[in-house]
Amino acid sequence: MPKVTQRAGGSRRQFLAAAGAAAAGAAAAGAALAAGNAMLNRSASAQTQPSARPADEPFGYCLNTSTLSGQNLGIVKLVEIAAGAGFAAIEPWLRELDPYADGGGSFDDLRKRIADAGLTVESAIGFAPWIVNDDAARAKGLEQMKRDMDRVAKIGGKRIAAPPIGANQGQAPEISLLTVAERYRAVCDLGDQMGVVPEAEFWGSSKNLGRLSQAAMVAIDSGHPNACILPDVFHLYKGGSFPNGLRLLTGAAIHVIHLNDYPADPPRQTINDSSRVFPGDGVAPLSEIFRNLRDAGFVGYLSLELFNRDYWKRSPVKVAKEGIEKMRGAVVKAFAT
Repeated sequence: MPKVTQRAGGSRRQFLAAAGAAAAGAAAAGAALAAGNAMLNRSASAQTQPSARPADEPFGYCLNTSTLSGQNLGIVKLVEIAAGAGFAAIEPWLRELDPYADGGGSFDDLRKRIADAGLTVESAIGFAPWIVNDDAARAKGLEQMKRDMDRVAKIGGKRIAAPPIGANQGQAPEISLLTVAERYRAVCDLGDQMGVVPEAEFWGSSKNLGRLSQAAMVAIDSGHPNACILPDVFHLYKGGSFPNGLRLLTGAAIHVIHLNDYPADPPRQTINDSSRVFPGDGVAPLSEIFRNLRDAGFVGYLSLELFNRDYWKRSPVKVAKEGIEKMRGAVVKAFAT
């Protein structure tokens, strides 16, 4: 009997010791995870405060969800991946917000989820045809923009892209830039009502709004105090805009710029969006672009926007992490002393 008791006591002591070790291990793992999350949150917090950013990283980092959109992950998962990779902001597409709402998702819940993840919604991507000549189509475009702005505002979004959809290629008619400016003004006035600022986005392939200079003229001649421009590294190249033109603008004119890179081949005349690659993996003059942006007073966000089908075949978590690492690498390289 005593022997049995001794064995039972020893077994109990061993169990308690093992349980204690397991608890300590779990606590250590939890502490490590918390520390990791705190580090990411501190990094994101520093990005949202320009004065807290280091001299060699003067911009914030944002994930445009097109970079991962080929995998149909849904906006909730995209928020999780962006935060986990260390981004401070996200730039969703309406094509991700719409199915979320259609499936019964709550925008209030999504807004909270985004904020709890330490992210902001610096911009969003929609395709309302605000620029077209057809009056009825343009009126419908403004209604679509109003609906899109409403959804963006509900998740805490600040801005929405206003690209030249419907007036870019093929048989699209030439439109006077002064007329485009009037139509952009109408979108800006709508933005005042909705609490979301439309960004005049130029596409390099557009017959009417294909260059940085054209977007600047449209924004200036709109006369609206919140008018601003949404540049894109790829579209600067595609449309033949000179990177040093960015230094002629002010930081108040640009809040977000779409960041990407492109190879030397195909040539500018035939290259398309699918050729976009990670920053630093192509031939874009990124250092010049970053220095021009800094000199212009830009303290906004670089938003990683890629449409590379090879990336869509990879782990979205790894693509997001590689994306922000290469963004940071390209920025630091530009400001290395």
